[in-house]
Amino acid sequence: MINKTVKNVEEACHDIQDGAKIMLGGFGLCGIPENSIAELVKKNVKNLTCISNNAGVDDFGLGLLLHQKQIKKMISSYVGENAEFERQLLSGELEVDLIPQGTLATRCMAAGYGMPAIYTPAGVGTEVAEGKETRNFNGKNYLLEYAFDADFAIVKAWKGDTAGNLIFRSTSRNFNPLMAMAGKITIAEVEELVEVGELNPDEIHTPGIYVQRIFQGEKYEKRIEQRTVRQAN
Repeated sequence: MINKTVKNVEEACHDIQDGAKIMLGGFGLCGIPENSIAELVKKNVKNLTCISNNAGVDDFGLGLLLHQKQIKKMISSYVGENAEFERQLLSGELEVDLIPQGTLATRCMAAGYGMPAIYTPAGVGTEVAEGKETRNFNGKNYLLEYAFDADFAIVKAWKGDTAGNLIFRSTSRNFNPLMAMAGKITIAEVEELVEVGELNPDEIHTPGIYVQRIFQGEKYEKRIEQRTVRQAN
């Protein structure tokens, strides 16, 4: 069994260069690869294209890369929690491709499955359809959407083993398994790294065949984006 462990986040992200196209797992601030994002900020790589459900918040997640003006283009389905994102979008500093959330997920899946494109009804008859091929199946129109072509996929899991098998916890699963399949090089940071054989095969969400590098992360903040509590009676 191939050992895919690297020593730390620096080694995991060593070859991410200016202009890279990167998928980043997470939904809001849940399940984001905190260590790897911090390393990209530290490396100060520029002109990135980031494929992610959202752009974090102003002072956390991908918001840190936005503040450093390291992101050239965001491909996302939701971007409503980030004032700096809004500023850069309205000023023309940032390219943005807003995609229906299901389409975003399915384009990730298609890349992982080796499919060049998919047909979807989402966006037919709207601005999303402009310039795209439309085909009619059984009397219903569908848009042709291409699979993503990302240089790297960076995901965060709860547990992983040295062969790259991953287990995600609860809602932090979100986009992580789909993106783990889809990158040319997939980097996984995990809260707990164990030896092969210590994970229950029936509980593995992402097989190690999809993962090229894995390391144990540290000092996770796991921020809550919107905390809602019940008022005391």
